[in-house]
Amino acid sequence: MADTPSDRRVRVQGEPVDAFPLLAPATERGAVRRITVVGEEVLHRPCRPVTAFGTPELARLIDDMFATNHVAEGAGLAANQVGVDLRLFIWDITDDWGVRHVGHIANPVLDETPAAGRRLLEEPEGCLSVPGPYRPLARPDHAVVRGRDQHGNPLVIEGRGYFARCLQHESDHLDGRLYLDRLAARARRSALREMADRQQEVLTRRAANAARLGK
Repeated sequence: MADTPSDRRVRVQGEPVDAFPLLAPATERGAVRRITVVGEEVLHRPCRPVTAFGTPELARLIDDMFATNHVAEGAGLAANQVGVDLRLFIWDITDDWGVRHVGHIANPVLDETPAAGRRLLEEPEGCLSVPGPYRPLARPDHAVVRGRDQHGNPLVIEGRGYFARCLQHESDHLDGRLYLDRLAARARRSALREMADRQQEVLTRRAANAARLGK
C-alpha cells in the first residue's frame, strides 16, 4: 500500500478543501431515484457521452445520484444505475487512509496501467445494482480517470486502494459491465443466488434510510 498521506483533508473533485459537511450539499439537494438491478437492459450496454454541459438537468441528475447513493450506503453510483444512459458517475467514499473523496465526472476514460507497474489487490466487491452479495475480485490498486466536470471543465482524478477500485468499478458500469461479469461462472451464480435471498432486506433498509433523510 502507498504511504499514508499527511494531508487528511476531504478531496472535492480531487482537490483538498479545509471544511466539508458530513452530508454533501448535493445529497441535501437531491431526490432519491430507483436503482436499476442486474438484468435491466440499461446496465448491460455502453452509455452515451455527455454532450450538454452546464445544464440544470445535468446538475439535477448529479444531485439525485448523490442522494440515491447516500441512502443506499454506496461508495459511488453510475448514471445507468438510476436508469439514465449517460457516461457519468459520482463518488462519496473514504479511502484506506481515512481520506474522504467526493465528486463527479462525465465521460471518464481510465488510464492504461502498464503490466510491469500494476499491483493487483483482491478484495471483496459489491454493487448497488446487485443488492446483497460481495465477492473477492482482483483489481489494480491505482487508477487515474480523465474526463469533464458538469460544466465541461477538464478533470483528472487519481485514486489508490479502495478509491481506485471505486473508480474502476464505476467506469465499468459506463461500458455496460458489472463486477459480476469479471467473476468466474460459479462465483457469479452464487452471487445471484445470494442476491435473490437478500434483495428485499437491502431494499427495505434503503427505504428506511430515505425516510430518515426525508427523501
